[in-house]
Amino acid sequence: MSKYYIAYGSNMDTNQMEYRCPESLLVGTGWINDYELLFKGSLTGFYATIEQNADSKVPCYIWSITEADEKSLDRYEGYPTFYYKKTLPVELIDGGTIEGMAYIMHEERELGIPYANYFNNMREVYAIENWDDKILWDALDKSTDHIKSVAKKH
Repeated sequence: MSKYYIAYGSNMDTNQMEYRCPESLLVGTGWINDYELLFKGSLTGFYATIEQNADSKVPCYIWSITEADEKSLDRYEGYPTFYYKKTLPVELIDGGTIEGMAYIMHEERELGIPYANYFNNMREVYAIENWDDKILWDALDKSTDHIKSVAKKH
C-alpha cells in the first residue's frame, strides 16, 4: 500500500530519496498553500520546516511511498521527537489537488541557519524546477534576523 509524501526540504533530492526510500516514486510537483518555509533545528543543525502563514506558499515534490519507505523516513526525520506528521492538501503544478503526508518540525524549535550544503542542495532543486528562490532566501533572512536579535539580547 502506498501513500503520498510531500517533500519541501532535502527529500526533494532524488538521489537522497533513492537511497532513503528505494521504493519511492516521484509523482509530481506542487504548492503547499498557506504555509511558509523556515529553517529550524537542534544541536545537529538547522533544517527546512513549514509553518502556517496565509500569505505564503512553498513548492514541493510529491512522492508515492510504501510503508517501508515511511518507516525509513520516520527514522531519518526523527519522528515523533523532531518532526511530527500532518496531512496537507497540495495544489499540483499541472492542476488539481491531492492530499499527502508532510513532516513538520515542532514549532517551538529555534530558527537558525542551515549548513551551506543543505541550503545549496535546495537551491539546485529550485533552479531545476524554475521555482522562485526568493522563498529560500526569505526563510534564510528570517533565521538570520532571529539570530541577530538573540545576540543583541546577550
